[in-house]
Amino acid sequence: MVETAQLSSDAGGINDRVREAISSGKRPTRTILSSLLAVHDELGYLPDEAIRETAAIFDTTINEVWGVASFYTNFRFTPPGRHVVEVCWGPTCHLAGAPALIDSIQHMLRLSGEGDTEDGGVSLKYNTCLGACAQPPVLSIDHHLVGRLTADSAARAVSRVLDGA
Repeated sequence: MVETAQLSSDAGGINDRVREAISSGKRPTRTILSSLLAVHDELGYLPDEAIRETAAIFDTTINEVWGVASFYTNFRFTPPGRHVVEVCWGPTCHLAGAPALIDSIQHMLRLSGEGDTEDGGVSLKYNTCLGACAQPPVLSIDHHLVGRLTADSAARAVSRVLDGA
């Protein structure tokens, strides 16, 4: 790995957090993709500083790193909401009623698709698999799985998070 010089525009120590996320990986083989995943896990998104710092660490261009990052739809490039709600819409969840959950949650959050609520309270995301096919349809609320939902119970679960319960 190439040592990097501190970038002049390190907003809030992001570069230090990026370097730490990349260097603390358990596996010795590091790629741009695995590094971006580690950074995304650490920060919740990939700010411009993370793209630049990753390029510096790998001694490559910002365009090379951006090409990898922008290819994968799971990466965010803006900070997520205070709460992240993911609705599984994979085959099992879809057949078990995920479309009704999506409609209910979107209506409750006043969203027309994936995205962030106006107040930044919730980021809604669709996920092709949350790994809980035995209890469809499934939501992940702040990384906690909730299964065997109906449209009403899903809306109540999201509402409890918004209400701080």
